[in-house]
Amino acid sequence: MKKRKKRKKLKKAKNRKRQSGLGRLLAVFCTTFIGVVLMGMTVFFLCHVMKAGEDSGIRQAEGEKVQEKPAASGTLQEVLPQEPEQTQQTQDLLEQPVPEEPEPEPQGKYADILADSDYMRENRIYAKETAEDGKVTFVFAGDILFDPGYSIMAKMLQREGGIHDSISEDLMAEMQNADIFMVNNEFPYSDRGTPTPEKQFTFRAKPESAEILHEMGADIVSLANNHAYDYGEEAFLDTLDTLQNTDIPFVGAGRNLEEASAPVYFIAGDIKIAVVSATQIERLDHPDTKGATETTAGVFRCWNPDNLLEKVKEAKENSDFVIVYIHWGTENTDVPDWAQLDQAPKIADAGADLIIGDHSHCLQPIQYVNGVPVVYSLGNFLFNSKELDTCLVKAVVTEEGLESLQFLPALQKNCSTSMLYGEEKERVLSYMRSISPHVNIDGEGYITQ
Repeated sequence: MKKRKKRKKLKKAKNRKRQSGLGRLLAVFCTTFIGVVLMGMTVFFLCHVMKAGEDSGIRQAEGEKVQEKPAASGTLQEVLPQEPEQTQQTQDLLEQPVPEEPEPEPQGKYADILADSDYMRENRIYAKETAEDGKVTFVFAGDILFDPGYSIMAKMLQREGGIHDSISEDLMAEMQNADIFMVNNEFPYSDRGTPTPEKQFTFRAKPESAEILHEMGADIVSLANNHAYDYGEEAFLDTLDTLQNTDIPFVGAGRNLEEASAPVYFIAGDIKIAVVSATQIERLDHPDTKGATETTAGVFRCWNPDNLLEKVKEAKENSDFVIVYIHWGTENTDVPDWAQLDQAPKIADAGADLIIGDHSHCLQPIQYVNGVPVVYSLGNFLFNSKELDTCLVKAVVTEEGLESLQFLPALQKNCSTSMLYGEEKERVLSYMRSISPHVNIDGEGYITQ
């Protein structure tokens, strides 16, 4: 009996012990479960915060304006949020203007002139950068026409690319890459005026077409020709204003004789080059194209060359190299006339270093006169629908003088102008050799005496 009671007590004790162990296990499980849940919630919260930061960075990368960059000059802007207790000294420092870097002082023998913009403007002096130190590449073309009533401009307006579809890409590159490119502007820019009575051909271009000169790379135009006055004084004066407003220097015409005869100067590569332009067309005492006087507007006429020779001498005294761009000769003939042959040596002796001619609408010979190269006529460049040989002439000038002179053959055809190559190039060079017996012209068009 006692043994049975003892076994019952042992059994109850074991049951209580088993129940106590289960309780402890349950408590541990609950504690662990709650810890895992809390840890999971903490990790979820941290991940949510991190993702929000990443989204903000993505928005910044995609262009949302988060913070302005500091300006390159002027007062410094706030870049980072400022502390509430920022000192006044720090604030004053941030508000100080950033000093701008001073422009480099002009160097070389013409530094004083280049530093005086008023003097340059009053004396028609222009500064030009050069592609190569100590060398100036000067390129010349002949007559152009922008009158929409004539075929060359009418065709250009129909082409999607405008002037770029009217001049070949390689020819355009020569013009645009030149340090200075010059062309003869044989018409006025205006919407006003009336055509000269009884004149067979009168030209006038829209003022806005002057922008084409920039596309061509023109740095200066000559107005010394027999069509600049085709629509009278109103259109002539409009032309001067249009070119000035378009920032295209002109030479050979003006509001009075002083302006019309004044040289234009370029300082490039520490070399000062003068350009003088005049016309001996028409050969009359009272021509349709008015010559400028002391008080009236017109072109710079040189049928009597005395004034021209004086301006060439003046230019020589004030520059390193003198170019005379002259409108002369007889139309549609490749033989220089007596007036050209008479004036060329006089111009050379007055101080010209290079003489470039136009007007004949065709190519004329190249010759050295008293040691000075004379290109008697460049011919038309972009002027009408006729198929005509033409050219660019490239002169490289150094401090020692003319380093090289090159004839670049081209063809005006179907109201466009293109560079020539191969057999066609050699054909034109052979022709130029045949009419220029006293100079050498090699296979690349380089000219030597």
